[in-house]
Amino acid sequence: MAVHGENTLLWRVGLEAALRDGHGKVAALNADNWQVNRMARITYIEYNGTPHLVEVPNGLTVMEGARDNDIPGIEADCGGACACSTCHVYVDEAWVDRLPEMEAMEEDMLDFAWDPDPVRSRLTCQLRVTDALDGLVVRMPEKQI
Repeated sequence: MAVHGENTLLWRVGLEAALRDGHGKVAALNADNWQVNRMARITYIEYNGTPHLVEVPNGLTVMEGARDNDIPGIEADCGGACACSTCHVYVDEAWVDRLPEMEAMEEDMLDFAWDPDPVRSRLTCQLRVTDALDGLVVRMPEKQI
């Protein structure tokens, strides 16, 4: 049975409020089937130091989280196909060892990034968001090429 109109919005808002966990996080609701998706808080820091704290649903990439929240500094020209380096970031040192291992394709594409760091550089299109990434901090380079 489909529910429409103002009552649907009120019901969803109430449900979202009910889904807050003990840390103030809100789970995302999938509009197609109303499944609850957990979210990770990710801090994107622009080159000039401006931070952007956003909640990104599990299953998206860190790049998609930036794109969907209009975060400046991540261009993502290839749309996440790992065919460019315009979603390059420097991962906060505290997170370097906590991320999944880099695959060969990502490593190859980082050769084209602006001023890559051999330890901290990653392509955000290759970082899938999970609960384990809650609190991740990434910094944008001076420019993307």
